[in-house]
Amino acid sequence: MTYGFIKACTVSPALRVADCPYNTQMTIEAMQKAASDGVQLAVFPELGLTGYTCGDLFLQQPLQKAAEAGLAAILKASEGLDLVALVGLPVLMEGKLYNCAAVVCHGRLLGLVPKTHLPNYSEFYEKRHYNPAPAGLRTIRFAGQDVPFGTALLFQCEEMPEFCLGVEVCEDLWAPLPPSTRHALAGATVIANLSASDETVGKAVYRRQLVSQQSARLLCAYLYADAGHGESTTDMVFAAHDLICENGALLAEAKPFGDGYACTELDLGRMVSERCRNTTFQPDSAGYQVVSFSLPLHEVALTRFVSPTPFVPADNAARAERCELILEMQADGLAKRIEHAHAKTAVIGISGGLDSCLALLVAVRAMKRLGRSTGDILAVTMPCFGTTQRTRSNAEILCDELGVSFQEIRIANTVHSHFADIGQDEQVLDVTYENGQARVRTLELMDLANRTGGMVVGTGDLSELALGWATYNGDHMSMYGVNAGVPKTLVRHIVHYEADTAASPALKEVLLDILDTPVSPELLPAKENGEIAQETESLVGPYELHDFYLYYVLRFGFGPGKIYRLAQAALGDRYSNEVLLHWLKNFYRRFFAQQFKRSCLPDGPKVGSVTLSPRGDWRMPSDACAAVWQAELETLV
Repeated sequence: MTYGFIKACTVSPALRVADCPYNTQMTIEAMQKAASDGVQLAVFPELGLTGYTCGDLFLQQPLQKAAEAGLAAILKASEGLDLVALVGLPVLMEGKLYNCAAVVCHGRLLGLVPKTHLPNYSEFYEKRHYNPAPAGLRTIRFAGQDVPFGTALLFQCEEMPEFCLGVEVCEDLWAPLPPSTRHALAGATVIANLSASDETVGKAVYRRQLVSQQSARLLCAYLYADAGHGESTTDMVFAAHDLICENGALLAEAKPFGDGYACTELDLGRMVSERCRNTTFQPDSAGYQVVSFSLPLHEVALTRFVSPTPFVPADNAARAERCELILEMQADGLAKRIEHAHAKTAVIGISGGLDSCLALLVAVRAMKRLGRSTGDILAVTMPCFGTTQRTRSNAEILCDELGVSFQEIRIANTVHSHFADIGQDEQVLDVTYENGQARVRTLELMDLANRTGGMVVGTGDLSELALGWATYNGDHMSMYGVNAGVPKTLVRHIVHYEADTAASPALKEVLLDILDTPVSPELLPAKENGEIAQETESLVGPYELHDFYLYYVLRFGFGPGKIYRLAQAALGDRYSNEVLLHWLKNFYRRFFAQQFKRSCLPDGPKVGSVTLSPRGDWRMPSDACAAVWQAELETLV
């Protein structure tokens, strides 16, 4: 399975102005090297067979014929190469000259796409030599083949229909309404741009932004091949600034005045998924001709970066910025709810763990935003059978440092009474033993909120909601769940961010110790040495794996096979294939089985592109069958 991946490159070979045989040979050698490297799509610069800077030589018939002969040689050389190549040349059609991109595959000239927008300002004077693309489509005879000619052409792979290619040339992208916009709406998932953009101060930054933004708007992969060394330097310099972007992300770049080669893998399945969910992306293929081509598919080794933490930026500054933004969003949402409910207190069950720590930090910000005392926050610790001294102590220190009201309610007697009521044997450490404690804690918080005229602030996070790691009508329930949109891997970084910016050494110390404490609900008796006996990640699996799986399941709707492959690329250096697959199966099992808990979630703020609110981004039947996903999981090894 290729899972929608193809390997693609942009190449800017060194050339000689007006030396078509030499430029043809350089192009053929680059194509051969690309094919030997497993590349399936190669894009070359604008007018690469002649050079962009030929000036009035473009009007010379010998140059025009030499370019056509060069293309014929490239077609011959491509017969044994398993790739699609795009090369630029002048094409004489009906007595007029056109600046064209030729699309080549297995000896076939699939199409000629003329440039639509001709720059005729500043250093450019293309209208002196070329005509803009004519309206409509026609068939012409060129390089010994009958070939479609026009802008409304798409090139689609028979073996991988999601590989659908549209073409524009240089200035087309810089125009107010680029042809690529229509190409994408007609079905193109990949846009190739053959360009000759001279280098001036500041232009590389703008060019990079332009390509990135176009790929984002069109939900496509965009390949930009720029002219480079060998072009005339009479008045301009060309830097071979090649770019490959995908949905707004820069995947590969040949830096200006570098080697003129950018190569990466395109995830076309991702583009199809993005378009499927985007209701403003409305297809319109009227007037387009689709040219099919056959290209044997093979497994593509992933060299593109796949983040092991898709929710967490790798860059320190970007991560800190995201943490601050999320805290502000959470605090603003909670402040609005407190204000609307006229709540006198914000009641939080504080355990000494990560999630309740984050909820408390958010509540402090919310109260300050409202101009109220942090003493209006009532943090409640409720030690029972599994509570350790470490978490109990950290909870109290944290509350003291943040200046919130603190109360301890020992729930053991209530739990004993409850177990006696329902006939629970306390020697049986089963789910009833655990959930009974969680529900008593929620009972205490709810009634305490009633007594103080307040509201209960929920602490459960997005990862726990995905796995159903919450006690139904226990910690599952609150008046407002501030962490509901924050995955566990990001919770850790937000708390760490608060530690880095802590107002006192003591606050920083306790936050760092909370970060160092194993994640646990502490519902089973502690070990004899007083340490936590119940570690969540040993039961449900590593959260970094589950967050990775969750991101690709919800954000792109990928199947288990593709997610498994991405996990191998991102996390294979830390986990064996067996471990990755084991927890992937576990994720799907729990995700389907626990939807009933997500169907009745309390309100809570959305902070990222992935959320499980039944009123927001995720609507799923609680009794949906997982058979299709499980069947695919069983095919993986």
